[in-house]
Amino acid sequence: MKKRVLISDIAKALGISVTTVSFILNDKAKEKRISDALTKRVLDYVKKVGYKPNQLAKSLRTGQTKILGLLVEDIANSFFSNVAKHIERRAYEAGYHIIYCSMDNDEHKAKELIQLFMDRQVDGFIITPSEGLEETISNIKQNNIPLVLFDRFIPAVETNYVVSDNRRGSYEATKHLLEGNNKRIGLISLYSNQTQMRDRLEGYMEAMDEFRVQSFIKKLNMESPEDESKEQILEFVVDNKLDAVLFATNYLAVRGLKALKASQTKLPNMVAFDEHTLFKLHDPSISVVSQDIEQLTRELIQTLIADIDGKLKEARQLTIPCHLIVRESSTMA
Repeated sequence: MKKRVLISDIAKALGISVTTVSFILNDKAKEKRISDALTKRVLDYVKKVGYKPNQLAKSLRTGQTKILGLLVEDIANSFFSNVAKHIERRAYEAGYHIIYCSMDNDEHKAKELIQLFMDRQVDGFIITPSEGLEETISNIKQNNIPLVLFDRFIPAVETNYVVSDNRRGSYEATKHLLEGNNKRIGLISLYSNQTQMRDRLEGYMEAMDEFRVQSFIKKLNMESPEDESKEQILEFVVDNKLDAVLFATNYLAVRGLKALKASQTKLPNMVAFDEHTLFKLHDPSISVVSQDIEQLTRELIQTLIADIDGKLKEARQLTIPCHLIVRESSTMA
């Protein structure tokens, strides 16, 4: 096996001190008045021999690992995978690397993963908290580890968060369906106390109350098998003779489309929360409430790095507008 090149090997090969090499590799050449010629000589040699710094030793010196932990609900979900891709790019541009994983709305798994990341001494966290994590999130704060909550927040814990305006997005989608002369509009959501789900329900109810029409709400268990969810969705749509449906998540909408197609039931007018690759390809194409991933991820990284750098005097709590993208599914006669 090829022997690892050390700073002492570089110093010996070039006939200079280990300290001089260390200053140059840590961008302190100007500060220590080391000549440009010697600096170039060292850097050229480093490139030639393929020297890689010991990241553990560097983190011990600087107190930073330059690693961020991203924990989301489900990395396989198109929304979260798109978010992860943007966060990874923005973090890399800022000099950080991302380790990410799914918590699957499993409280026990989430706590284990967060502790694992803490043991690895990540510089900060971006977390979409599942239910039951209030104490764990408080513990992160008590340990003075920089943290930003994403997609949803925990009202009882004062911390940084960046979320979408779920209530307004749901209100606009429901209002759009109501203005299309749909009278019987249902909301298909989840049994959940998470803030984003509560806000989507409240936005739906606000529009329904404004137009003074009856509400129809179906909540499903997140852990239910797909076939069971599909059966419940179909039953809800058919039994209530719905003209239109707002799906609170994209995966619920996908299950609804599957159920309606399998039973050859006419598709009601519909809007789904969050984009999905299927929605543009489906016939008819599916209208969506789209979250602004570019702005969300930009604010997430900027907030977390500001916290890492000690630049936040108080918690930064941001709400980003959503955008209703109207396609064929919500304008059918």
